[in-house]
Amino acid sequence: MEWLTVPFEVTFVQRALWGGMLVSAICALAGTWVVLRGMAFLGDAMSHGLLPGVAVAALLGCSPMAGAVVSAAVMTAGVTALGRTPKLSQDTGIGLLFVGMLSLGVIIVSRSQSFAVDLTGFLFGDVLAVRQQDLLVLAAALLAALAVSVLGHRAFLALAFDARKAHTLGLRPRLAHAVLLGLLGLAIVASFHIVGTLLVLGLLIAPPAAALPWARSVHGVMVLAALTGSAATFGGLLLSWHLSTAAGATIAALAVSLFFLSHVLSALRDRRTRRDRPAAPLLEAN
Repeated sequence: MEWLTVPFEVTFVQRALWGGMLVSAICALAGTWVVLRGMAFLGDAMSHGLLPGVAVAALLGCSPMAGAVVSAAVMTAGVTALGRTPKLSQDTGIGLLFVGMLSLGVIIVSRSQSFAVDLTGFLFGDVLAVRQQDLLVLAAALLAALAVSVLGHRAFLALAFDARKAHTLGLRPRLAHAVLLGLLGLAIVASFHIVGTLLVLGLLIAPPAAALPWARSVHGVMVLAALTGSAATFGGLLLSWHLSTAAGATIAALAVSLFFLSHVLSALRDRRTRRDRPAAPLLEAN
């Protein structure tokens, strides 16, 4: 049992665990819609699109979180605007913003003397450096994400399955899409300094995708995703402590591993269900 408990007797590991659990809950709320709507590429683009704001904030001596918020707002506005261009597909617009923002960020960061350190911290984060005030920020972000999810649930649900029906029901799908992008941006901004932008997709996509075969409702996916992300956080911190590996990367890798395990078990369950299902009786000949 000491193998399980010793790492979490250390204060900074305890804070990392709480931080990872809060991030898992935030990412579960936003990531469920990302998975249901097939928006993984958008999540990747938005996470890397934070770099210019973070870089400028670092050069000016400001909080990286403030710069990330500005970049997330720019990306959200850009994706929303380009999505309304009839002759340009959404994927094309997202790809252009992705490359443009990432390139701009690298150019800005390259002007700094601490290029390698800054970029590494941005990409991979430092979950073991979570402070008490970071936990308060994450708790506030979770409350905001929960409020947006509850208030926008009906519109998000209609948008995920039939945007035209959402418009017919008067749910304003364009506004709902913009708000959903804001929720995604909130999750990424709140998480990037914990596990880094390169690894945030691990908690944003893998837990909801792992929960899909087992949940019967959107709320069920969110709850299972939060539990899966928390389990990945606990296991990742435990493994990184004993194996001396990068904590953020270990958490993300374990989250992806849980996704594959979930789908393997789901496939075995479905095969067993088909095998145990009684065969349809043959019609007797008259």
